[in-house]
Amino acid sequence: MSTLLRCIRQSHVLALSHSNPFLTSNRGLDDKRLGFPQTLIRTPFCTKETESTFKVYQRLIRMDKPIGSYLLFWPCAWSVGMATASGHFPSVALLSLFGLGSFVMRGAGCIINDLWDRDIDKKVDRTRTRPLAAGSLSPQQAIGFLTIHLATGLAILLSLNTYSILLGFASMPLVILYPYMKRITFWPQAFLGLTFNWGALIGWAAVQGHCDWTVCLPLYFASVSWTLIYDTIYGFQDIKDDVHVGVKSTSILFGHDKAKLWLAGFSSTMISFLLVSGFNACQSWPYFLSVTGCAAHLYWQIQTVDLSSPADCLSKFKSNNIFGALLFLGILLGNLVQAQEK
Repeated sequence: MSTLLRCIRQSHVLALSHSNPFLTSNRGLDDKRLGFPQTLIRTPFCTKETESTFKVYQRLIRMDKPIGSYLLFWPCAWSVGMATASGHFPSVALLSLFGLGSFVMRGAGCIINDLWDRDIDKKVDRTRTRPLAAGSLSPQQAIGFLTIHLATGLAILLSLNTYSILLGFASMPLVILYPYMKRITFWPQAFLGLTFNWGALIGWAAVQGHCDWTVCLPLYFASVSWTLIYDTIYGFQDIKDDVHVGVKSTSILFGHDKAKLWLAGFSSTMISFLLVSGFNACQSWPYFLSVTGCAAHLYWQIQTVDLSSPADCLSKFKSNNIFGALLFLGILLGNLVQAQEK
């Protein structure tokens, strides 16, 4: 009986292999006890070509380098936390929306940037392998993928209140103009900061239905200063190539001699704005303690970064995720202590 069953099952597998063009005989459905051949049911969605294309699209939106999404998310989270009523934690659903939005819009930003810079990227060692620069994807394919990201981002924005929606649309001129800034000014990092940190305004509006500008504007400008810090450090990775191809940046403007002095100035500005924002939001001591920790983190970054080492610049750039989490923790604890003090 066992022999008969084995023959029937093996015949069934062999019949499938002849009738299904996606069934091959190299792996899968392996039963060593019955001596079955290895088989694999392949669908059009798991071919090597599809897998390779999927990885190319992943690289286009830097899915393997999530730090950009984190840096986009933190100002949103800070603002949501600051707007939350004392004694309460921020809405997990709202933070999740902003998290997804940060991932999607950072991906959209990468695609837009690569479309603008594909000819420049071919001349820079670090970026010459990007899908558009390397020719792995066509501009038309990238635009199609961009459309999906923008549609998703729009759907997330439309799920918020009317004030937040209007505020979101108000950022569009910055989004459109930013990729061109590195061609005309040595301050593209400032424009990136204005664009990248718009969530510091939308986060509060999403909770309260309006902006308390005495809190939101200092928080926004603190975030802009933060971007000037980490993106200037980041820019030193490509400074030689950027000079060669004619791209402008604060890294080139400041140079190795003056960069740390400017970074210290941006750090002082950021910490000052964070203190003003927290004071106007009636934050409590955990918040101000976390701001002190953030100041120490910035001091460590600036004092220890080796601007001549691309690896160290990237490491310091990535460390700003810790900075963002530290400030967010201070906001959360500050809200709880604030309720007790009342």
